Amino acid sequence: MQRIIAIAWLTWKAALRFKLFLVIAALLILAVVGLPLVIKDDGTAAGFTQIILTYTLSAITALLGLSTLWLSCGTLARDIEECQIQVVATKPIARWQIWLGKWLGIVSLNAVLLALAGGCVFGLLQWRAGKLPAAEQKILREQILVARGSAKEPDNTAMIDAETERILQGRLKSSPVEKVDVPEVRRQIRESVKADSQLVPPGYQRTWQINLGFAKNHLHGQPLQLRVKFNSAQQSGGGTFVALWQVGAPESAHVARLAPMSLAPDTFHEFTIPPDLFDANGLLTITFLNPNETALLFPLDEGMEVLYPEGGFALNFARGLAIIFCWMALLAALGLAAASQLSFPVATFFALAMMLVVFSSGTLAESVDSGTVAAGNEEKGVAGHSVMDFALIPAFKGVLAVVNLAKSYSPIDALSSGRSITWSELGLAFAQIVLLLGGFFAVAGIVCFNRRELATAQGTQ
Repeated sequence: MQRIIAIAWLTWKAALRFKLFLVIAALLILAVVGLPLVIKDDGTAAGFTQIILTYTLSAITALLGLSTLWLSCGTLARDIEECQIQVVATKPIARWQIWLGKWLGIVSLNAVLLALAGGCVFGLLQWRAGKLPAAEQKILREQILVARGSAKEPDNTAMIDAETERILQGRLKSSPVEKVDVPEVRRQIRESVKADSQLVPPGYQRTWQINLGFAKNHLHGQPLQLRVKFNSAQQSGGGTFVALWQVGAPESAHVARLAPMSLAPDTFHEFTIPPDLFDANGLLTITFLNPNETALLFPLDEGMEVLYPEGGFALNFARGLAIIFCWMALLAALGLAAASQLSFPVATFFALAMMLVVFSSGTLAESVDSGTVAAGNEEKGVAGHSVMDFALIPAFKGVLAVVNLAKSYSPIDALSSGRSITWSELGLAFAQIVLLLGGFFAVAGIVCFNRRELATAQGTQ
């Protein structure tokens, strides 16, 4: 361990010698302080959060991510190219210890920088919050500067898929279609089945039964929040729709009928409901009545959500920073793995290309959902086809499965909406991002570094 720590200290000395630590620290503080000064919020809790939390944490993540890739690619590749690594390799130290020492040095450097930037964000957040109007401060303390747990209806994807296959097989028997058109027909049927479970026609009602689980034991006497979102195919005259809500089982004595609300479509709405409306099993029943002249659609994934208090903001903020730290540890392993075999420019290009794949995951997901990489004609109902679909679509699925291991954890979104980041989520993020993905790149990098001939003149042709 002493040898690994020695290499880590040499990495620190190199970062300090080239003023890298000071430059990155200055840029991070400038991003934290400068963004709120350049971009003014609108005086609301939501606008305040967008500037202080979302923008600053996103800027910190981007700056740290780019600097981590640059440093991790450069610290090993340049040592090899400039023949400095040979001096270290002649010492009684294994190559895997050199590799891990450099990774530990970069990770510890990131930990200090992230703690510095995170402390500035937290302090600025508390200071600027006191300047908001009293009503907005109340919203901020209740909905954002808090750790709230979340509960939704059980996932019914399996039921939708089963119903889709049943309808598809029946349709294929009655009116066969070309084999290449089956994925598009399946997609259309699935969307229709989903719409049936999401749509609330005029004059009808929709009921959600959400189990609060073990959280029910500490929620007695505490008000809860509902977070809802709906869509509408038609616009109303005033741009909003009337919503009638009833919370609590109809046969129970604890039922609350909320005052009529005027809600806009395609946006999230949060409102508080009285406490103790769930039954002894923790089941909360929510009923929506649609008195409008057009149907409303509540998406299955984000149409209805129950939020409840679970902890304080400071510890939740620290857990969010810890997940960002896990991302930086993964990027350090990626950069070092690339530099173990490639030159500095090529390693940097490779690492940035990998990042581009992550940022393009939305496009890959759209191709997987449609079942093809070719564009279709939605107006004519013609599906796209490509001879490469049989190879690219499975490859895209594999890439998305790997990317989602790290991308599925979004502390910035959770913190900006007051969501709780639990210890179990942090542990799972560490296992998937650092141990699984980072471990893969570490093993690949160490193997390549062990096999690389360091005695070859690196700077000559």
